[in-house]
Amino acid sequence: MTISNDFRTGRHCVFKLHAHLVFVTKYRYQVLEGYMYPILKMLFEKVCTDFEAELVEFNGEGDHVHLLVHYPPKIAIAKLVNSLKGVSSRQLKLHHPEVANRYYEGALWSPSYFAASCGGASLDIIKQYVKQQQRPH
Repeated sequence: MTISNDFRTGRHCVFKLHAHLVFVTKYRYQVLEGYMYPILKMLFEKVCTDFEAELVEFNGEGDHVHLLVHYPPKIAIAKLVNSLKGVSSRQLKLHHPEVANRYYEGALWSPSYFAASCGGASLDIIKQYVKQQQRPH
């Protein structure tokens, strides 16, 4: 897979897919502290690399995180999210006992998540482009 000008190429495709992901801590507990974010970023980057994806941006607050991910079309977002949440939950609880104490037997993240496609032209621009195509007679 090659990367050029924000477009990536696979064997049979050219793509530029971005997703905005939001993970919320279970029960909305304010457990995430600033010193945990470098570890979270490293964990998210590692998982993304394993999926041939790229963590473009990452930030958050005490009870949630935002990720901007550039991913290939062969990846199902649900599988990527499952891995991101699972690995980060296990590893953060391992590195920070104060988080593990808050979630004794459960996961760090709420079972739900937010995902939105993003990037490129707006939907109105794309709709206009599609409408203007020359349909064969």
